[in-house]
Order: sequence, then structure tokens, then C-alpha cells
Amino acid sequence: MSGKFVRASKYRHVFGHSTKKELCYENLKITKNAWDSNIIQTNGKYISVNWDSSGGGAFAIISIDEVGKAPDQVSLFRGHKGPVLDTSFNPFNKQQIASCSDDGKILIWEIPENYSFHNYVDENDEIIDITQPIKILSGHTRKVGLIEFHPCAENVLASSSLDYTVKIWNLSTGKDEITLQHKDLVTSFAFNYNGSLLATCSRDKKLRIWDIRSGKIISEGQGHTGAKQSRITWLGNTNRIITTGFSRLSDRQIGIWDIENIEKGPIDGFLVVDASSGVLVPYFDVETSILYIAGKGDGNIRYYEYENDNLYELSQYSSTDPQRGFAVAPKYSVNVKENEITKCFKTVLDNSIEPISFIVPRRSELFQSDIYPDCPSTKAALSADEWFGGKDVNGPLLISMEALFEGKESEIKESKPAVNVSEVKKQVEEKKKEEQKEKEEIKKTETKKEQSKKEETKKEESKNPGVPGKNVDDLLTSSNEVGEFLNKANEQTDEEDNNEEEEDDKSDEWEEVKKSEVKEMKPEEAKPEPKKEKPNEEPKEQKKEEVNNEEPKEASKEQKKEEVEKEEPKEESKEQKKEEVKKEEPKEEPKEQKKEEVIKEEPKEEPKEQKKEVKKEEPKSTTTTTSEPSKPKPTLVSTVEKLASLVDNLESQIQKLTNAGLEKDEKLSKLESKLEELLNK
Repeated sequence: MSGKFVRASKYRHVFGHSTKKELCYENLKITKNAWDSNIIQTNGKYISVNWDSSGGGAFAIISIDEVGKAPDQVSLFRGHKGPVLDTSFNPFNKQQIASCSDDGKILIWEIPENYSFHNYVDENDEIIDITQPIKILSGHTRKVGLIEFHPCAENVLASSSLDYTVKIWNLSTGKDEITLQHKDLVTSFAFNYNGSLLATCSRDKKLRIWDIRSGKIISEGQGHTGAKQSRITWLGNTNRIITTGFSRLSDRQIGIWDIENIEKGPIDGFLVVDASSGVLVPYFDVETSILYIAGKGDGNIRYYEYENDNLYELSQYSSTDPQRGFAVAPKYSVNVKENEITKCFKTVLDNSIEPISFIVPRRSELFQSDIYPDCPSTKAALSADEWFGGKDVNGPLLISMEALFEGKESEIKESKPAVNVSEVKKQVEEKKKEEQKEKEEIKKTETKKEQSKKEETKKEESKNPGVPGKNVDDLLTSSNEVGEFLNKANEQTDEEDNNEEEEDDKSDEWEEVKKSEVKEMKPEEAKPEPKKEKPNEEPKEQKKEEVNNEEPKEASKEQKKEEVEKEEPKEESKEQKKEEVKKEEPKEEPKEQKKEEVIKEEPKEEPKEQKKEVKKEEPKSTTTTTSEPSKPKPTLVSTVEKLASLVDNLESQIQKLTNAGLEKDEKLSKLESKLEELLNK
């Protein structure tokens, strides 16, 4: 769309790439339990799937390499007495996974090194199920719906149950060290970046931020008002959380919250996504600051870029296959050589899993450091005893993505301290204000320089009258070229007037009219003389029209009156002519023009006897004889028009010169400012 503002971002062209059907995981029996969980999980090496099985609960572990159609009988992890509701991989041990069930138990499993989803058989080629967990955690009195490992401390696990509690477990001892009591079922919870805080959203429509080890609520407030469940996650290493939920009108919403002021509501209100009924599953990619949102029952995966409490919509992955389960692999498992920034999996029709890659399109085959910052490693930053003892770190230990690209071992780095978004916003606003002030100061200095230059040019013009930029009146008086143009114009007008008079005399044949006949003539019979048209200063076109329209029947009343007024000066005295000159004053002509008109009319005031003699001797050439002794001067209209054209030309040239000078001055000032900046640096 033309005129649409496009935000500059290196992730603006990120697109979701689906895999071929041969590379999907098919012939699966995914659970149809209505409990709200992610159904599938992944650690980059394995995928766990809540399995639809009879005779107790079970889940399957699928190796990433085992693509294609699965056999009818596969190896499963069986040990729960009720349906498995959720699973979670240990981030510091790829072969360890935890599961929770409807039976209120949490089981810790060890995945065998030689495990195969398709061919894990015994000596008799019979499928082997894994039924012995390495640890059983019992402490909840009702079914356990969600579990999650600590992001920094080893052997620390959190779980939520229908007994309205969230428990923090020490796997090394098998005890629940901390219990966070709620007023209703916790539908979603999430650790912050360093694992010191826990955010929870409950069925009572409340959001709470907990200091885990003290068991105190830091902030609490009203969440989404809809009846359906909400989801929650942290926006990376910041003091912000993001939630997805529903309004009272069942509109799907997204909200960004300040963890210190939950009671104030979401920052800038809720963002309404659409009116669908499926729960929105959020995932925030810390390294790229991209938020992925997959809706249950939808085929689309939307993704936004987060920056300073704002979500900028990038695009969405569209598909006709709806998903119920959604999982994202760790950052170190992506394909760096193909510029893959996120690898995720979604369930399709409860019988297959489809991998989806989000890729930044780039032609270069080199490592792209701007889209691959350091990512969390598989080494724990703290032990369970250290964390329960009160020790904190900035975040998980990091590894370099460039080392993964080159196939080398990476050095372990520590995370940076948490970012306070409100302070960052203040700094950004202050920078903007400073930039605006600098721009205003630069404008002021430029205007001052322009004013000083204008004053200097005026002073120079006053000293040098021939310099361009002087007043037009001074130029007209001092320039010789203007005088030459005026003389030429006068000569041309003289010749044109003489030619016109000769043509008029030839066309009009006047008869002798005696004094008595002139007095008896009526205004309708009066004919205009071409000579007397000059004092009235009518244009040439009007003169020709009057000559052609000699018949008094076709003339209008106004033209007849004007013709009578033009004939009367022949018989009037000088005093009457002066009065006529005074009557012509309302035409707003300058005094000089009036004087010239009076001068033109005086030589025509000859005595009546001389006029009669001239008429008797040469009746046909009366007009030529009277014009010979005093040639008429050029009309003021023509001279004024030519002068105006000359003045316009001069003014345009003057403006061009001044504009050129100003442009040079501006360029010089910009160069000076750049030199000053370079010198200051």
C-alpha cells in the first residue's frame, strides 16, 4: 500500500517455513484430554507427547531423527495411574524428563541412551515399555496439571495442582521445599529470567508476582476478565510479563504488565487479537525479542517484535491445519547455517506433529552475528542447595552461537543484569528531547547566520549601487540599458500609432461639416474621430471595433455617449477641456500621465476659422494635416506595460541571484558545522 509506514527491523521479513510431509511425525495417538497444557514438549533432541492410552497414563518420547510414519506399536513411558497432563525436559540433562498426572504424582524419568521410539525391543523383538521412574514426588493432594524446571538452578522443579498450590521441589532430596498457596486453581505460571520470581495467573482472574524463597506476593491485580483460562510468560530479562486471555465478550487479548504495578492494569491497555475461542499459547524468544503466539484450534502462528512496552506485528504463519499442542526447541538446536532463528513443533489433527522453522532470509553464507547473540547453555549456574540457600545470579550461563556455527566448543559466559524497561524508556525520551533541542539550536544558529548575511548584503548594496539585490527603483534610474529599452519602445509606439492613423484615415472618409450643422447634429448621428480616442487611453482592439461599428443603429447606448463626449472637444474652449481632464481623474491615473494628456490635447486647439479654411482647401485630408504639425506621443498604456515586463524580468533575475547566494551560504554553513563536529570528536 502506498504511503504506509514500514518500521525498520532486521526481523521484518521473518517467515515460517513448513516441512514436507515425509519429514513430519505421523501415525501418532495424541491424547484427547481437555486439560489445558501444551500436550507436547521438546529439548532439541527429543519430543515428548501425551499419549492416548488405556490402563493408566502414558507418554511417548520421539527422537528428532525418527521422522515419518510410526509403527502401530511403539515404546511408551508408563507409570502413572491416571492420564498424563504435562511433561517437562530437564534443561541441564537431555536424558531426563518429568511428568505429572491426574493421580497427583510427579515422576522423574531417565531416557536410555539407546532408546528408539520405533525400534526399542528386547531379544525376542517385542516392544519394551519403560515403567520404572528414577524418582517419585508426592505431596499434592489432587491432580497435578503443570510442571516446569528452574531455568538456572539444577534439580529444582515447580508444579501446580488442583489443590490451589504451587510447590517448589528439590529433586536431590525429593521434598517440596516451598509452597505458594492460592485461592483457586493456577492455570499458568512462569519463572523469570534468573528464577528468583514466579508469575502466576489463577482461575480467580488474578495475576500475582511471587518472591519464591520468601513466599511473599510482590504485586497482585486483576487480570483478564473472561471466563476461559489465561497464559503467562516473562518478557526476557526484564521486569515485564505478558499474558494472553479473554475479555467478557470472549475477545482474545494480549496484555503487557509491569511486575511492580500489576494493580494498575496492563500498560497501554489490552491488545485485541480476534474473537476466536481457542486459548492463545505465548512463547517469548529472549535472544531476538520476538513473541510467538499460537492459538489452540487455529492454524496460524502470529509473531510480534517487542521493544519498550510496544508490540510491533511482523507477520503470521498461516496454515489450514489446526493445532492443539505447541512447543519450541532451545536456541542452541536451531540450524544456524540456514539462518533459522526459531524451531517449533505443532500437533496436527491429533495424529501427527509438524516441524516449523522461522527463518531470516539472507544471501550471505557467513555467520550472522546480529541475529544470533549468545544463548543459554546446558550447564546450570547454581545447584539446588545454593539456590534454596538464597544465592542469585543474573541468569543462565551463556554460550556463543558462532562457536556452534563453526563446530567448536564455546566458552561459558555469564548473563547480563536485568533491564528495567521504565528506566530505558526514560532514557530514550531524554535522548529524543536532547536531539530536538540540538535541532532547534541548529535552526536558531542558521537563522541568525542568515539574518546576519542578509544585513551584510544590504550594507554592501548600499555601498555598491550596481550590485544585484538593490531596489528596483534605483536600478531603473541608474541603469543605461533600461533607458535604451524605453527609447526603443517609444520609437516603436510612434511608428505603430502613425500606421494606425493612416489606416483609419483611409477607411473613414469624412465630409465637410459646417459649424451650424455640428450644433444641430444629434448624439445618435455623431461619429467618433480616431484622434480623440487617445486621451481616453482605449486599447487598439477597442479602436478597431469602433471604426467597424460606424452605424449608429448597431452601437449601444454607452458607446454613443462616449462618442458624443469625444466629439465635443472640437468646439469647446480650453476651460471646458480642463474640466474634462478633471472628470477623468477617477480612473486613478498618475499625475504625470494627466499632464501628458493635457500636453497632447493643447496643440489640437486651433481657432475655428483655421479649421474652416483647412476644411475648404482639403476636405478629405483634414486628419493628416492636423497630425503633421505635432506628432502624437506614444500611449501610456503601452509604455507602462513594457516597463512592467522589464521590471518583472529584472526582479526574477535578482531573485535568482539572491537564491543562489543563499544556497551557497547554507552549504558553507553545513560544511563548517560538519568540520566543527569532526574537530570536536
